[in-house]
Amino acid sequence: MTIVLDGTSLRIDDVARVARHYERVALGDDARERVIKCRNVLEDLAKSKVIYGINTGFGALSNIMVPPGDLEDLQLNLVRSHAAGVGSALPTDVTRAMMLHRANTLEGALRNKAPNTRNACRHDQFSCPPDHT
Repeated sequence: MTIVLDGTSLRIDDVARVARHYERVALGDDARERVIKCRNVLEDLAKSKVIYGINTGFGALSNIMVPPGDLEDLQLNLVRSHAAGVGSALPTDVTRAMMLHRANTLEGALRNKAPNTRNACRHDQFSCPPDHT
């Protein structure tokens, strides 16, 4: 059975099946359409407007515009910088549960990264967050 993310109906037993039993994950058709629509609006806005963290640097570099050809690298580097840490890695099932929850939450908020997060969870392409307990 495939767990379909829609941003509202994820249950704890769904999370357990994905995290521990590698259940497949999909984004519902309506949810996918909303995500793509929002992504397109954001990309159109970024062509003519300054949007912090989308087409600018971060923090002290927030006033530096990033050239359009470098925007994908900017987003990839952001993910990489937040994936860095020290300590022992969290167990795989915990990481998969966190990524699933994040993808579902982002879908519920109509953000533009839900499909990529969902794909990463489905294909085991995720970082190893450190355990800080």
